[in-house]
Amino acid sequence: MVKYAEDELYSITEFAKKLSSIVKGIKDRQIEKVGILRNNRLEVVVISTQEYARLKEIESSRKRAQKRDKAKENSSKLEYLSIDDMAKKFNIEI
Repeated sequence: MVKYAEDELYSITEFAKKLSSIVKGIKDRQIEKVGILRNNRLEVVVISTQEYARLKEIESSRKRAQKRDKAKENSSKLEYLSIDDMAKKFNIEI
């Protein structure tokens, strides 16, 4: 669970009023993230484009690794035969 400091949470009205300074703070990396509240519930998180790109790269890497692992798992099932199955395949009696 992500934790927010008091100065990282804004009501949607307050966020709209301070939009310019908040965006500048995020862009300049003075602010890591901003949570926007609607009816006292977290609705949206605003992060920098650099942080978004970093998170997307992590997600892409994870998906590639999962795909590679799945392919490896499927290929390993195809590559190995039991000795009995191999004997049957080549009409060899054991």
